[in-house]
Amino acid sequence: MLKPIGRYILLMLRVFKKPDKVKIFRKQLFTEFQSLGTDSLGIVAIISVFMGAVVAIQTAYNIDSPLIPLTMVGFTARQSMVLEFSPTIVSLILAGKVGSRIASEIGTMRVTEQIDALKIMGINPPNYLILPKITAAILYNPILIVLSIIMGLFGGWLACIVTQLVTSQDYISGLRYWFEAYTIFYALIKTVVFAFIITSISGYFGYYTTGGALEVGRASTKAVVFSSIFIILFNLILTQLLLA
Repeated sequence: MLKPIGRYILLMLRVFKKPDKVKIFRKQLFTEFQSLGTDSLGIVAIISVFMGAVVAIQTAYNIDSPLIPLTMVGFTARQSMVLEFSPTIVSLILAGKVGSRIASEIGTMRVTEQIDALKIMGINPPNYLILPKITAAILYNPILIVLSIIMGLFGGWLACIVTQLVTSQDYISGLRYWFEAYTIFYALIKTVVFAFIITSISGYFGYYTTGGALEVGRASTKAVVFSSIFIILFNLILTQLLLA
C-alpha cells in the first residue's frame, strides 16, 4: 500500500520541476488543450443537456403540492447542475475519456521504450510527458464545467417548454431565485482538484506500465477506476470543507 503512494509522490516531485525548454512546454500545452479539452466539448455538451432536462422533468413531476411554486423546478435544476452534476459527474466522464487516453498513451511509450530514449537524451520524462497534461486539464476543465452548467440549464428549460410542465417565466425565475456566487466558486474548486486527480493518477499508471499491449490496457482500466474512486472520495472531502 505504501509503495504505490511513495512512487506516486516521487513521480509528482519529478513532474513539477521547471521545464528544460519553456518553448517546447508551451507547444505541448496547446496540443493538450486540443486533445484533452476541445475534443471533449461535444460529449460534455450533449450529456449536460440531457442531465439538465432529466432533473427538470423529475422535479416537475414530483411537485404534487399546490403550496410549492413551480419556480422550484428552475431552482432545483440550477443547484443540482452547479453543485453536483456538472463538476462531479462530468469529471467522472472525463476520467473515462481523458484518463484512459493519458494512461494508454504514456503506457505505450513505456512498453515501446520511448521513455527510456527520452532519459538517454537527458530529458526528464515525467516533466516532459505529464506536466503539460496536468496543466492543460487544470486550465481547461473549468471551462468545460461552466459550459456544462450552461448547457444543463438550457436543457432543463428546453424540457420544460417541450413538455409544457413549467412555463418559461417560472423556470427562469427559479434560476434567478436565491443565487449565491459562492456555489460557482465551489464547483470550480472541485473541478480543478478533479482535473489534477484524473491527469496525475492516469499519468502514474501509464508511466509505470510494464510488459506489452495487454498491460497497457490494464493500466488504462486501473487509471479510470482509481481516478473515479478518488474523485468520489475528494468530492465528499471538499463538500465537507467548503459547504459545511
